[in-house]
Amino acid sequence: MSGDGTVGKALDVLDQVASFDRPVRFGQLLETSCYPKATLYRFVQTLTNQGMLMYDADRQTYALGMRLVRLAHKAWTHSSLAPIARHHLDLLSSSLGETVHLAQMDSSQVLYVDKRNAAQPVEMYSQAGRVGPAYCTGVGKAMLAHLTESALARAIEQQSFHRFTDSTLTSETALREELDAIRARGYAFDREEHEPGIICIAMPILTNAGRVLGALSVTGPTMRRTLAEMENWVPQLRAASEDIAREAAAWRFPDMDQQKAG
Repeated sequence: MSGDGTVGKALDVLDQVASFDRPVRFGQLLETSCYPKATLYRFVQTLTNQGMLMYDADRQTYALGMRLVRLAHKAWTHSSLAPIARHHLDLLSSSLGETVHLAQMDSSQVLYVDKRNAAQPVEMYSQAGRVGPAYCTGVGKAMLAHLTESALARAIEQQSFHRFTDSTLTSETALREELDAIRARGYAFDREEHEPGIICIAMPILTNAGRVLGALSVTGPTMRRTLAEMENWVPQLRAASEDIAREAAAWRFPDMDQQKAG
């Protein structure tokens, strides 16, 4: 439950509706809500009246509204690396033939802000707009490795260390050892740590001062790629990340608290 008063509670309800990934009935919301029926109904009606939720009278379901979509698009345009990186993702995807991801940090987790599918795509968790764990993804570890120590400590506190596969890092000690190795070589791997059969190589996108803007990755299935093969793509990934960082220097991005020196 949010501690930010009425606005925070309304945002809780928006998050709840979004979590279903499909239109949802009020009764389904009520079953998983922390708010009483009358309170939840009041928030749902207010959000619907304001265009943040959309109500389908025929199906009696709620979904995210078009006003929220417009706001999200504005946020994506002004605060995300995606518009700057679009051309570079296109080139990487075309050149390498595998899935290319662009990610940024969001509350110590990974927010996938753009994606290019492989020529022969396979089903995987990542989608633009989806949030994933930082401690067991290539892009997440690439970004964690370049946070300040105080920011990294706060980020590690917020990792679940849930074991997704036999390869998942499940402790702070193991993660910190991995981050040391990433700093030494300059890029990160995902060794089937989040999804079985899915591997990747990831490169941080850093300002000249070393601030983390995001990360790029190339991802593929183990049935047609090895990490040794992917490592051959490091020069292309590094060049793309440096180009994106250079172009981003002319933009103003919101500072993230977790990246400020403590």
